Order: sequence, then C-alpha cells, then structure tokens
Amino acid sequence: MEQEIPQTQCAIQLVGPDKLELNNQKEVYTPGPHEMIGKIDAVGLCFSDLKLLKQFDGHVRKSEVISGIEPSILEEFRSYKPGDNPTVPGHEVFCTIVSSGDEVSRHKPGEKVLVQTDYRWLKTADSNSAFGYNIEGGLQEYVLMDERVIVDPNLDESFLLPVEKDMSSSSIALVEPWACVECSYVTEERNTILAGSRLLVVADSGRVVEGLEESFSPEGGPGSITICCADPSQEEAIAGHGATPEAADSVAGLADEAFDDIVYFGSSKETIEVLNDKLAANGIINVVLGGETIGVEVSVGVGRTHYGMTRWIGTAGTSAVESYKNIPATGEARSGDNALIVGAAGPMGQMHTIRLVSSGIENLSVIGTDFDDDRLASLGEKVNSLAEERGVSLSLVNPQETPLTDKFSYFAIMAPVGAVVAQAVKDSAEGALINIFAGIPASVKQEIDLDTYIANRCFMFGTSGSRLSDMKVVLEKVLSGQLNTDRSVDAVSGMAGAIDGIRAVEARSLAGKIIVYPQLKELPLTPLSELAGKYPTVAEKLDAGIWTKEAEKELLKVAAA
Repeated sequence: MEQEIPQTQCAIQLVGPDKLELNNQKEVYTPGPHEMIGKIDAVGLCFSDLKLLKQFDGHVRKSEVISGIEPSILEEFRSYKPGDNPTVPGHEVFCTIVSSGDEVSRHKPGEKVLVQTDYRWLKTADSNSAFGYNIEGGLQEYVLMDERVIVDPNLDESFLLPVEKDMSSSSIALVEPWACVECSYVTEERNTILAGSRLLVVADSGRVVEGLEESFSPEGGPGSITICCADPSQEEAIAGHGATPEAADSVAGLADEAFDDIVYFGSSKETIEVLNDKLAANGIINVVLGGETIGVEVSVGVGRTHYGMTRWIGTAGTSAVESYKNIPATGEARSGDNALIVGAAGPMGQMHTIRLVSSGIENLSVIGTDFDDDRLASLGEKVNSLAEERGVSLSLVNPQETPLTDKFSYFAIMAPVGAVVAQAVKDSAEGALINIFAGIPASVKQEIDLDTYIANRCFMFGTSGSRLSDMKVVLEKVLSGQLNTDRSVDAVSGMAGAIDGIRAVEARSLAGKIIVYPQLKELPLTPLSELAGKYPTVAEKLDAGIWTKEAEKELLKVAAA
C-alpha cells in the first residue's frame, strides 16, 4: 500500500569540494513508470564519503557513465548527478519502498530493502557508477531509484535485497560496510597464469627458466608472450608454450600496465622496480630468485594491491610454479592463525575485529592495536565478552605503550600507510597473509623487504568495495544471529546532526559507526555514551552499551516527539 509522500524533504547535499549543505526544501520526485521512491529508514556514515567530499567531481565514481546502459535512461533519471551536479551522499542504506511506477516488476510498495550500491556494469572513465556518488544516495528522507539502473544485466538480479525479518534498521544498513569487510576475506584468488593473458617473461643472464607451462591455467595458456631474456637458451625454453614469443629489447621500453602476468627469473632490485609499473590491474608478478637474494629493499606498489588488486608472489627456488602453489584460495583467516589488526579501534577496524572473533575459526588468536586508549577501551566493551564466549584469545594493545614482539600469520591493515605494510612483512610468520584493507592511494609505493616476503611465503592482497554475493553472505549472518553489526554503532543522529557526523568521521573523533535516521530531522549527533543524559529511556534499552533494536525503536519514538 502506497504512503502519502510530501512534495519536499530534508536532505544533505554535496554542492562542491568540501561543501555540504542541509537543504530543507529539496524536491521529492514523483516516480516515473520504471521508478520507485524509497523512504530511508537508516543510513551509515562511511570514511569513503570523505573521498567524495574532498574530490567532488574529481572522484572517479562521480563522473559520467560511459557504457552499460542506454543514455536515454540516464537522461530521464533525475537522481543521476554526474560531474559538478550537486549530489546526495550516503551509500550504507536500508529503506522502505513507498511508491512505484506501473512498469516496476521486481519490487512493490511496503517492501523493506537493503541497498547494494556498487553498479560495476555501469562504467565511468576510470571506475563505475555508484549510489551515493553520481547517483543520489541516502542522506535524505526519500530517494528516487530506477529499476533499469539497479538491475545487473549480467546476474539478472536487482541490487535491492528484500529483508522480511524484523531487525533494527541500523543492523541492516550496516550490512553494506560489513560486506566490504567480508569481500576482503572471501574474494577468490587465482593461482595460475591467466588463460588468454598478456604474459611477460624476463630472465637475467645465467638463470634457469622453469615451471612456466606447469603454471598455466587448466583453461588454456596465455594469449600473448613477451620475452626479455639475456641468454638464447632461455628463449628456447620459453618457445613451444602456445603463443609465439615476441622479444623485447628492454623492460623499460615496454608499456606500463600492459601485462596480466609477469614472471621474473632474477634478483635485481632495479629490474623488479621497473616491472612493478608494467603490471596491469588484477595482475600477478612472480619473482623467481633461483637461490639468490635481492639484498636490499624493493619499492613495491602497495596502493595498487588494494585499488588495482595486483598481487606479488615469489620463490627462493628455480621453478615458477612453486610460487603459484603458495597462493591461498581466499584471504580468509585459518585455524591456528595469530592475527594482528592494525587500527583495530576505528570504525572499520572494529568490524574486522568483530568478524574475526565471530568467525568460528578454531585456535584463533587476535591482537588489535590502536594509538588511542579511549578507542581501545570502547572496542573492548564491544568485543571482550564476545571473544570469551567464542573462545578466541583477544588482546587490545597500544603499541606505543606495549611494543609487540610476536610474529604474525595474519595481518588486517586499516592504516592507509605504506610503512605499515613494510612492517607487517618484517613481523611475518611463515605463510603470512597480509590483508591491505585500507585504501592506500593507488600511486603509493613502499620499500619492502622482498627477500623476507618471499622466504616466508607471504601473500599481500586487497579489495575495494563489495559484490552482491558478499552482501548476501553478511545479510544471512545478521539474520541468523551469527553476526551483530550493531556492535559497531558508536553514535546516532538525525538530519540536523548529519553534517557534524561526517565531520566526526573526518576527525576520527568517534571509534565506531554513526547511524543517521533521516525521519528524525532535529536530532543532533549523539554518541551512545551521552544517551543517558539526553534520552534516558533510550539508554536503558542498550545492551551493556551496545545499540539494539529496542533502543532504536525507543529513539524513533521519543526523538520524534
């Protein structure tokens, strides 16, 4: 049943770089035949919102869509705001469909839905379209959505996931950031040279070329092979592997980001650093040391590991195939891991901590670090009892006060700093997985002890955003009770406090997540720790300081009065 919808609403609009405005008279659009109106129940604030805030029309997801949909559809769609058009941020959204056009077939009024926001089939020049970026997001009371925009043609699935179970709106909205966390653990890693790939093979003088054909995918060999070999015997060893090799005079003369796979038989720092730039997005570089060592640290593109999903592997031996054997199926923690979460007490770090503690992985030890004792204490209140209940050894440490001396087999890095990755390599145990979750800028390179990295069979990986499948996994965990995303809530707000909330994310002044309830227009930004003085009946319904469905229901009642 359709609800009565006002003509205007309260919204947060980004109108320029670092320019946010509270608009109390923003138009509520009447839906066209293929469109729907969603009433926003809850929206979480995200550190990624700050990237849009600072870059505005320079953000890769704020630019125009160049493929994946008929341009005429976007011309009709009034929520499409590319370039320097003002937009509404907010992509962690749970809403209720309150009106729909006659041609809408997959959703109906009254349906409550979780919004997946990453429209990967709608390509921009350097990324893809996204809800809360070049399409208006959830920091408003009502949002216009077009069914032709939100259906992935490759999956034939809507990016609105129905939620029938009665849960807190906050817990469902927070599935989106938790899905990004989940993605970093469950994304499948390839452990062969990609079928049809652009392969580059480089060999220093005197090095044996082994294990190439054994490294090919069962689906087929590379589509092209470029070689830069010092000895004729090396070229002979590569010949006969499918594609006819094309010789290059020098590595430096090759195009940047031109190869999906690079195998280097050698140990030259200079050569490795040049090869770094030749690796394409989603590519793998394999350093086969052949019993030698590099001897010095090597500059590695750690930023592209996160944003470009590039991967570094290597072996101290002579056969390339040995390196591929060490690639894990996914980035999931393993039984017996000694895990270190760097930046554990921030909003995303809290999610990683809670996920690992809740994972059910046996014999897991977790150390979470942060430089802020108050934030660590806040995290402890949320996870100490959970860790005890799940049988996980958990320590929360300020390394400035208590230096760490352990070796770790799993790292989750929240700090967007290359030096932290370098330290993880130094502190690695054998077989260590290094989850570079923080968005280190793609251009950043860092000196890494690659000898230790290879000797310990380390594997660095990273992901950006999430997929519909990740969101479904997290949603099921929440609905089944395995995961309580509300544990990460640190503050609540209405529209009046939403800009303050974004600035609090920028200042990192709150440890956990901020949830905005757009229907509460006058509610200022309110940390949960201050509820007792402002809304005592809401504070009474917290569970040992943790946000709950009952507290949310009470807040919506008393703060709206």
